Amino acid sequence: MFPTLFSPFEIKGHTFRNRIFSTGHQTLIVTGGLPNDGLVAYHEARAKGGAGLIITEAMTVHETAFFNEAMIAAYRDEALPGMKKITEAVHRHGTKVFGQLFHPGAEVLGTDSYGTRTIAWAPSPLNHERYFATTRQLTPELIEEIIKGYAITAERMIEAGYDGVEIVASHGYLPAQFLSPLVNQRTDCWGGSRENRQRFLLDVARLLRQRLPASAIVGLRISLDEKDHLGVKPDEALAALAALEAESLVDYMNIAYGSSATSGSSPHIAPPMMIEAGYMREAGAIVKQSVRTPILLAGRFNQPQLAETALVAGEADMIGMTRAQIADPEMANKAREGRIDDIRACIACNQACIGHVALGTPISCIQHPETGRELAYGTRGRTEQPRRVLVAGGGPAGMKAAAVAAERGHHVTLCEASGQLGGQALLAQQLPKRAEFGGIVTNLAREMELAGVEVHLSTPVTVELARSEGADMVIVATGALAHLPEIEGAEDGHVVTAWQVLTREVNCGGSVVVADWRGDWVGVGIAQMLALEGRHVRLMTSSHAAGINLQPYVRDMIVGDLMRMGVAITPYARLAGVDNDTAYFEQTTTGEAILAEETETVVLALGHRSQDSLLAALTASGINAEAIGDALSPRSAEEAVLEGLKVGAAI
Repeated sequence: MFPTLFSPFEIKGHTFRNRIFSTGHQTLIVTGGLPNDGLVAYHEARAKGGAGLIITEAMTVHETAFFNEAMIAAYRDEALPGMKKITEAVHRHGTKVFGQLFHPGAEVLGTDSYGTRTIAWAPSPLNHERYFATTRQLTPELIEEIIKGYAITAERMIEAGYDGVEIVASHGYLPAQFLSPLVNQRTDCWGGSRENRQRFLLDVARLLRQRLPASAIVGLRISLDEKDHLGVKPDEALAALAALEAESLVDYMNIAYGSSATSGSSPHIAPPMMIEAGYMREAGAIVKQSVRTPILLAGRFNQPQLAETALVAGEADMIGMTRAQIADPEMANKAREGRIDDIRACIACNQACIGHVALGTPISCIQHPETGRELAYGTRGRTEQPRRVLVAGGGPAGMKAAAVAAERGHHVTLCEASGQLGGQALLAQQLPKRAEFGGIVTNLAREMELAGVEVHLSTPVTVELARSEGADMVIVATGALAHLPEIEGAEDGHVVTAWQVLTREVNCGGSVVVADWRGDWVGVGIAQMLALEGRHVRLMTSSHAAGINLQPYVRDMIVGDLMRMGVAITPYARLAGVDNDTAYFEQTTTGEAILAEETETVVLALGHRSQDSLLAALTASGINAEAIGDALSPRSAEEAVLEGLKVGAAI
């Protein structure tokens, strides 16, 4: 179905079995800054799944290259055994593997093992906007030492069996900091003229050429446009690419957008669903017209159809489908075999992939929690004692539990009280620019179908039904309902829930206050939806910032949209009461009153309460039952699907 995507491609004598690659991305599956067996299993799953190339996560080239505690310190000898295990595992499945050479420069995110901030080194003194670091200017001697560090680390990678190495000059990291005339304010041979600003990157590439075997591939990752007020612009990036090509210093160019330096530019590192799928095609076309070197391209390619289209159009030679393979490690195999409906398409929610990295926890996926947990859940054997399992509830938790249990050989029946599968995901997809979230329903429903789950809609589970079904176990995934607390004066005002707004049960009028407790998608999403409808909207959140529980790239984009639309955001505001035209709030740290006058409607985004009455009834009747997801405790789709996996695998 995708002849170009699955045609072989050659770079410097290395043949890739197809044009699909996984970009370097931090996983946090490490132990003490060194690769571990979990990381080996993570990459092997994607190699086994059919990827043509895997670029493993950025590894530091020097002791000054500190980004966070979980970075793999590839400049250390101790990293060699773990790297060898990775390359051996990937090569077993016919996939090529490259290693990333990384120095963040000013981009220092975390702290050391004592919780203290390390020095952020950069070409020039700089106040880093996003990570709040004041940088220390690199000395000429340290610059030369770091350049040697790139070569030493690259040699170690080749010794470990990597087919090639990739210099990370993208997203505002150290080589890019040298390229930018607004970041690099040096007046010596490392700054000033364009030639001087390119010197660091070119010297790194030159030394790699000198020190590495002729067969080793040397590549580059660079942002064509960092989309940052101080960052690299297209003219600087294209000039650097031309200089590299003139000396034949790199064998491919991996093109990105964005920078880690600001809230406006960083979402391009892992573009959320608000950014159009395949939007990087334009960048690929621009670079393709400027250079002859092979081009790798990544950025929201979540389906093989998109990748094929870009390749046929001549916008790239290989396509990065990183989150696509986080969501579905078997994506490449499924596409090659024409099993398009079986692909678990990434919905770009960013919650458990880049979202976990922001939390300092290992990478995963809300749709496929097996990701990052390959050692525990990557292989599921068939049960020797099939049981009759009844699942109550067809939301994400119930669907995942049913699919996993049935895959293992149990006879599984899922009953959903409403006429449609999906639970709260059906509401989530109604929010602006969140339609893709509905993909989780489509994907989980397909998993159930393939596993042979028997599904009954408009069928609430009762004790009597569980008995008539002869269920050995009932999984209670009945979800939650919107929390509607007692609010002083509610009888005099117009108080509605976010759910009622989404289902169009109520008319909110022209002036709306959204009372947000949880700081997730609901509050900001409802505010955005109502503002787009032309209403005057105020968002009052009890936290210190709007969308505090969203992944930063997602939060920063939607809060920017709210500000652009004139939504007034008030932090530290706890709802206290209402009357016919005013909503009353308390400042959460001082208790002082905050009045939202001329309010027609107050929309509550105050979380949920579990629907767990069925669990109590089943337990009282002596029926084996276990609650998962929101029926156990209201949280998010991520916890729901993970608990579905755990209970389905444990039966």
